[in-house]
Amino acid sequence: MSVLESFRLDGKRACVTGGSRGLGFAMARGLAEAGADLVLVGRDLASLEQARDDLVATGRQVEILSVDVGSPEPSEAGAHRVLETWGPIDILVNNVGGRRIDVPTETLATVDWQRIIDLNLTSAFVWSKVVGGSMLPRGWGRVINVASISGLVANRGIGGRSYETSKAALLSFTRALAADWAPRGVTVNAIAPGGFLTEPNQRWFQERPELRETFEQMIPMGRFGVPDELAPLAVYLASDASRYMTGATLVIDGGYTLW
Repeated sequence: MSVLESFRLDGKRACVTGGSRGLGFAMARGLAEAGADLVLVGRDLASLEQARDDLVATGRQVEILSVDVGSPEPSEAGAHRVLETWGPIDILVNNVGGRRIDVPTETLATVDWQRIIDLNLTSAFVWSKVVGGSMLPRGWGRVINVASISGLVANRGIGGRSYETSKAALLSFTRALAADWAPRGVTVNAIAPGGFLTEPNQRWFQERPELRETFEQMIPMGRFGVPDELAPLAVYLASDASRYMTGATLVIDGGYTLW
C-alpha cells in the first residue's frame, strides 16, 4: 500500500455528530471524498437535508438522523438507531459541542453548567460507548473526539467556564479510552481546533467585534482557520495512515497556543 492509498476510506462508513454544518460538515465531506459512506447526525433536520444534498457530488451514500445529541437519553437512543439502521460503523467523529453561554462562573446556574457538560462531554461518552463499543468485536475502528484548544487554555474575555472544563475532560476521556481500547484494535484520538470561522463564531463576533480582534492578535498566523483546513486531519485520523497513533491530541490553531 502506497502512502496516499493508506489515506483511502473505501468500504468504510463514518458517523459524524454535528455533521450538517461548520467543522462537522467539512470533516464529513473530507471523509466522503476519501471514500467513506456517511451517517450525519444533528438536531436540525433541514440542515441535515441540505448537507446531504450538498454531498451528492461525492458519490457516496449519505444518511441522516435528527436527534438532540446534547440530551443524554435521546442521544443514546439515537446512537442505537444508527447501528440498527446503518451499521456497522467504522469511524465515529464526536463533533457535537459548543459554548452557547457567556456567563461568569459566580453567576452561572447549575442547570446551564450541566447542559454544556452534557453537550460537549456526555455526548462523546454516549456515542463512544454505543457506536465505538460496537467496533470492538470487529477489531478495527476509529473514534475521533473534537475537543478545543479551550481544553488546554482559558480563552480571554469569555465567561461560561463549563466549556473549558468539558473540553479538558474530553481530552482526558480520549486518553483513558484509548488506553482501554488499544489492545482491541480501536484507536481514539482528539482534535483540538483553535479559532475557525464557523457560522456560530461569525455570529458571536458580530455581537462581540472586540473579541475577534483580541483573538486574532493572539494567533501567530494572524487569521482564523476555515473549516476545510480541518478535513485532512480528520481523514488522517480515520484512516490506516494513523494506525500507530492513539490517545493523541492534535492541535490545529494557527499557533494560538504557542504564546
